[in-house]
Amino acid sequence: MIIKKQEKKLLGSEIVIKTLLHEKVKYIFGYPGGAIMPIYDSLHNYLNVVSHILMRHEQGAIHAAQGYARATGKTGVCFTTSGPGATNLITGLADALIDSTPIVCITGQVTSSLLGTDAFQETNIIDISVPVTKWNTQILDAKEIFASIKKGFFIAKKGRPGPVLIEITKDAQFQKYIFNTKNIFYYNNIKNFRPYPYIEEKNIQQAANLINTAKKPLVLVGQGIILAKAEHEFKQFIEKTGMPTASTLLGLSILESSHPLYVGMLGMHGNYAPNILTNQCDLLIAIGMRFDDRVTGNVQKYATQAKIIHLDIDPYEINKNILCHIPILGDCKVSLQKLIFYVKKSSHKIWINQFYKLRKKEELYVIQEDLNPLKTGITMGEVIKWINKYKQKNSILVTDVGQHQMIASRYFNFSCIRSNITSGGLGTMGFALPASIGAKLGYKNRQVICIVGDGGIQMTIQEMGTILQNEISISIILLNNNFLGMVRQWQQLFFQKRYSCTKLINPDFIQLANAYHIKAKKIDKRDKLEYAVKEALNYKKSYLLEIIIERENNVFPMIPSGAAVDEIRLT
Repeated sequence: MIIKKQEKKLLGSEIVIKTLLHEKVKYIFGYPGGAIMPIYDSLHNYLNVVSHILMRHEQGAIHAAQGYARATGKTGVCFTTSGPGATNLITGLADALIDSTPIVCITGQVTSSLLGTDAFQETNIIDISVPVTKWNTQILDAKEIFASIKKGFFIAKKGRPGPVLIEITKDAQFQKYIFNTKNIFYYNNIKNFRPYPYIEEKNIQQAANLINTAKKPLVLVGQGIILAKAEHEFKQFIEKTGMPTASTLLGLSILESSHPLYVGMLGMHGNYAPNILTNQCDLLIAIGMRFDDRVTGNVQKYATQAKIIHLDIDPYEINKNILCHIPILGDCKVSLQKLIFYVKKSSHKIWINQFYKLRKKEELYVIQEDLNPLKTGITMGEVIKWINKYKQKNSILVTDVGQHQMIASRYFNFSCIRSNITSGGLGTMGFALPASIGAKLGYKNRQVICIVGDGGIQMTIQEMGTILQNEISISIILLNNNFLGMVRQWQQLFFQKRYSCTKLINPDFIQLANAYHIKAKKIDKRDKLEYAVKEALNYKKSYLLEIIIERENNVFPMIPSGAAVDEIRLT
């Protein structure tokens, strides 16, 4: 008689950890609490194989997971408890959704018998998070845990990436069930989920014909290239066709800043030439970007003279904001390979020279004043100039949101892929410091430079405690003008300098940093700037350099609200 060996049953909480290990998760960013305590108890036995980073706030946890995902291309993971722990994720979920960042958030929930009773720390996070997640689910039984988490990782990463939220009730965490990885989750069974649309060959050929006959083409590149790991194919494509290329904010670092075909950043505070010439090109090729309002300005006046080809993996983005003549749905790594086959070797030197001519105008009116100012106060641009001189070649730039974000994005010398991490679509202040933590843990051998303003840093400044506890090395450059700078700029230009509620009375940032055992220095004189930047970037541990910048240092060029892209202002 053959006696079958009985498979061991595990607690649902342990199945969670085992499933994450099956997904090769290395870092979990989180904050414990009552409803997720069983999972944390099971995690205790596995801390030798997976690292938990205890953040100081749940919003910090999800931003750190985003930073990790953006730097590595892997899926970020965070844990929170129910109620306020879960609701504190909402901003990060919205940020990750609009910026296409793969995140799996696992939250606790009260025992299933208490659902709907307004129990302590009970919140209906499933309904709350529907608009800001790619997918979410509630787990009431331990037998659902393995398949649901596997499904969550698949959905978060495949196709256009995005955030997933998985809620597990406390009784499901305590239930026992067999953990067997042979119970493979069949991805094809996900109803109505087709991550990779079929690529229409005729559209590829039509697009190639337009490219081969265009006299003044312009390529607009977005983060979709990075997400598809298609930077090699993209470079082949533009170098074969000789077409000038401009980048969205999140597309920065796809091409090195010094590449001869790179003509600058698009958008409200982007470079003068690509914005002006968007409305003069005869063909616009948009790859992995979504024509958001910061890029298009007034859509009624946007590139009306041009034929438009749009490559994107998300059918929802086609014709959403700008009507295109030829849509190419699908993974752009594959689409570009097909296009490379059909397009002809070409160059557009006369057309590209127009970008260089307009660049000289921007240099005269804006860039020289930003990088080599004659005024007394320190400008944001000259800070970036010295950062470029002393940073490591493969540094990762992490920026918060505001004037410093735009200046850093404009002037930072990008030389390798995945070196720009910022909050693009949502514009979340407080993003940079925790995202820097995730980025550094994801790439320990790369220098991480965190550039923040005095407003944004105070939204998540408590994450210095995370830096202290985990001995994380980040170069924090704090540009302090004692204002909410971007809002103040708009108040100056469009509200007759009525600075309503934008002036900041700040704490002593140096003492705060020192309280967290972070070395810090403050400077306000130009003759000390170069050395201070060099010292901060060469320091082996975390360092906070506070630089007092000119209070009314504005960011130009600038497209006023409601204006067309070619109505961009230099002053």
